[in-house]
Amino acid sequence: MKKYFTLFFTILLTAGIAFSASAQSITGTIIDVASNTPLPGVTVLQKGTTNGTVTDTDGKFSLTLQAAGTKTLLFSSIGYKTQEVEIGNQTTFSISLEEDIALLADIVVVGYGEQDKRDITGAISSVKSEDFNAGVISSPEQLIQGRAAGVQIASTSGEPGAGVNIRIRGTSSVRSGNNPLYVVDGVPLAGNDTQAGGQDFGLGTSSARNPLNFLNPNDIASIDILKDASATAIYGSRGANGVVLITTKKGTGGKGTLDYSYAVSASVVAKKFDLLDRQGYLSAIESFNGAAAAANLDGGADTDWQDEIYRTAITQNHNLSYGAGDQTSNYLFSVSYMDQEGIVERSSLKRFTARFNGTKQFMDGRLIIATQLSISETIDGNVPITDNAGFEGDLIANSIKFNPTQPVRNPDGSLNQQFGPNELNPIALLELSKDFTNTIRALGNISAEFKITDGLSFKTVVGLDRSFASRKAAYSRDLISQATQPSPTREGGRAYFSENQVNNQLWENYFTYKKTFGKVSLNALLGYSYQSFNSNFNNVELANFRTSDLDQMINNYASVNVRTPNSIVPTNSGNVTDELQSFYTRVEMGISNKYLFTATVRMDGSTRFGPNNKYGIFPAFAFKWRIIEEAFVPDFFSDLNLRASFGVTGNQEIPYFLYAPRERYQNWDINSGGDLGGGGLDQVSNANPDLKWESTAQFNVGLDYGFWNNRVTGSIDFYRKSTTDLLAFIRFAEPNVIPFRFENIDANIVNTGIEFSINVVAVDTDDFEWRVGGNVAYNDNLVKRMNTSFDTGVINGQGLTGAFAQRIAQGQPLYAFFLREFGGFDGTGNSIYPEGDVQQFVDASPLPIIVTGISNDFKYKNFDMNIFFTGQFGQYVYNNTQNAFFTAGALAGGRNVTTDVIGNGEDRGNSPDVSTRFLQKADFLRLQNVTIGYNLNVKSKMFSSFRFYINGQNLFVITGYDGLDPEVSVNKQINGVPSAGIDYTAFPRARTFTFGVNARF
Repeated sequence: MKKYFTLFFTILLTAGIAFSASAQSITGTIIDVASNTPLPGVTVLQKGTTNGTVTDTDGKFSLTLQAAGTKTLLFSSIGYKTQEVEIGNQTTFSISLEEDIALLADIVVVGYGEQDKRDITGAISSVKSEDFNAGVISSPEQLIQGRAAGVQIASTSGEPGAGVNIRIRGTSSVRSGNNPLYVVDGVPLAGNDTQAGGQDFGLGTSSARNPLNFLNPNDIASIDILKDASATAIYGSRGANGVVLITTKKGTGGKGTLDYSYAVSASVVAKKFDLLDRQGYLSAIESFNGAAAAANLDGGADTDWQDEIYRTAITQNHNLSYGAGDQTSNYLFSVSYMDQEGIVERSSLKRFTARFNGTKQFMDGRLIIATQLSISETIDGNVPITDNAGFEGDLIANSIKFNPTQPVRNPDGSLNQQFGPNELNPIALLELSKDFTNTIRALGNISAEFKITDGLSFKTVVGLDRSFASRKAAYSRDLISQATQPSPTREGGRAYFSENQVNNQLWENYFTYKKTFGKVSLNALLGYSYQSFNSNFNNVELANFRTSDLDQMINNYASVNVRTPNSIVPTNSGNVTDELQSFYTRVEMGISNKYLFTATVRMDGSTRFGPNNKYGIFPAFAFKWRIIEEAFVPDFFSDLNLRASFGVTGNQEIPYFLYAPRERYQNWDINSGGDLGGGGLDQVSNANPDLKWESTAQFNVGLDYGFWNNRVTGSIDFYRKSTTDLLAFIRFAEPNVIPFRFENIDANIVNTGIEFSINVVAVDTDDFEWRVGGNVAYNDNLVKRMNTSFDTGVINGQGLTGAFAQRIAQGQPLYAFFLREFGGFDGTGNSIYPEGDVQQFVDASPLPIIVTGISNDFKYKNFDMNIFFTGQFGQYVYNNTQNAFFTAGALAGGRNVTTDVIGNGEDRGNSPDVSTRFLQKADFLRLQNVTIGYNLNVKSKMFSSFRFYINGQNLFVITGYDGLDPEVSVNKQINGVPSAGIDYTAFPRARTFTFGVNARF
């Protein structure tokens, strides 16, 4: 019996030992190798089994191994490289995971979701934060300038926060908006100005600043540009000019990371006009007008008026963010402050922003609540630089035409204001005027996504975009000129006040269904959207002040002498609301991971259009063949895809209620007791119940390629866009009592182009990397079937009243230059026009034919460097500045000019009519950005990473254009028809140098 008991005990002990071995337990901690912080939610799996676990909020895990399983652990997490570790005899592990940059780069944001890049059937360019342009960046568009094929981005001037024109695959509209639709974290923006432009005080008007300035560029994680109809059709009536999706940064897993960055920049004017100095000016005046005239104009000084108004501008930028999360939630909070000085004295931009992004899972991950909220305050310091100043000129004009022998101040320290007719001391313009804008804007949304079944989910989003802007400007009554007819604008001083409120609301609801049936994958979307847009504005002028103190004029309305006629002048006010209701669906289907199909339809109903065309339907179809999956593809290909798409999108970016009769108050005389006086409510346009969207049909075919294990990747696209039902402003001939109405004209604007992009890993070793990225796009723009024409491009200056330089007409590109052909000067110094003294098309366009960007990235150990060039070719610029100020007649009138006016053969009495004399080819290649950085080897409990860098922007430009900069486009519209490529006293561009540090704690 004893031996049986001994045998039983031995068997039991052996089984216990075996059981103990099969139930081996291991523990460990997983961290992010870059931030040295714990990673929650990492999957830990015993390879070859279903036995696994996930890490907790501290990045820790515990797992009991199966005896029958392998002795290998797999560690995986979204956005990180999967790691395999042999167990051996270890029971405790410390694992560091690296971010998978290639995997993250393959995730592309599309309308209402995200997709793997390999599944994209449309034409989309995606730029991640690590590829953004560096330096002083005021608005998001500047981050990607030159980085995406077929996307032309140009600031209208060098003013801090100036407007930015972005054209995706050309320009398509005669009158309505040509900028794309912007969508920030799923909320489509209205696209209208959030603040007022500058009022005309006798010095011309100015455009509003960029409405996207409220976004902090440092908060942005990626910008995705939807280019073809398949990609944009999900936004229907607002997608004709492309869609820009801006995605902000979100929190990551771990206990939390604190990031701080600081940058200080110095900016100087990149180029000045080559003007006559004191001696050159007096000599030129003497040769034109005689010695007595020169002596009479000699003020005794030698003043460089350009140096007087320009400065070395300092910009400071602070960014602070904190983010954390666990397996069920994440959040990120950020604040920033930017203080940017402009290179013109007193110009500036200050911006305060705060942003919160958060996500939380409930019900075991079946319900996800997310929110994004940003609040910003922007303060713009404006200076009197305008778009369309007349003979007297604005600040820039007076700095270039002003007599260089005149001193800035009199001996007693007062401002010198004794000078020739129609001139203003530039420093007096700065010191005796005050103009600033304060804009507060909040953008946010909250969403709830519920997983109904394994493949079906529903998401609802409520969004809000609200802003309030107040602009106050004043010109002192002490600002005078010696004009024979003093400007009534400045008699007694004048102040201008405007308030703009914008309130946009969004409600999105959509179902998403994802399922795989054998070799067939299905991803379907069905949704409803409602968005309302409200704009409220009030503008008023005050005149005839009892004081010359600018602060009193702006802050104390009682300083107006109300007994003087026209002391209070209401200029305009309004409150308009329109609505957009939409139904949309998208179906994506894949077969055997080779053949991908996408069909999209959106139906939009808008109150902007007439009752006969409230709704429009915008369909699109796309196909992608993943040729790389075929057996016949040679081995040196690592990726090869063929794409094709066709669809229709719309454009509704026009003023409100144009289908209805337009009415307005006229002759409102508030000084006659506050009533209407002799004015009344007058109808000024005909109703048009048939008014409808512009429509753009686009065909696209593209090829994506990759060679040698994707060391060379890129794409080639061909497209053709045709825009019809053009929305246009039609004037009626006198004596029609109704002066205008808006109509859809029967014409076609066609953009045809080719885009090419390439990325090359030239060198990839342990110590050294060299990557080259480039893109080039060709676009041809042509107006077809147009039986009318539209003039635009007003040209300003003395003797140029009513002049214009551009015409939109059949057989020409949009905004084609319409000028006299200049053939030099005859023997008497007068202009020769070989084709006659008539304006005609001169085979020149302001629209570039080729746009390109070239980037080189180098890394050597802890050093990194980026060199980035941008270029545009084929466009022309009309130099209105030269036309208005740099002529023999201007010099004979006592004004300063550039050195090339001397001896050019022009007579003082020659009329400088609008002609090709002032038209120049404006091709350029710009060294846009150079950044050199160094990452410290941090061995500190305080820092997990530390980097410092230096950056240079706009270091040089290779161009034949002799103005200040070839990339210029001042607003010179006529009757709402925009212009392009006209240079007139534009705020000059800066050359900027930045030193910055980035630290993670």
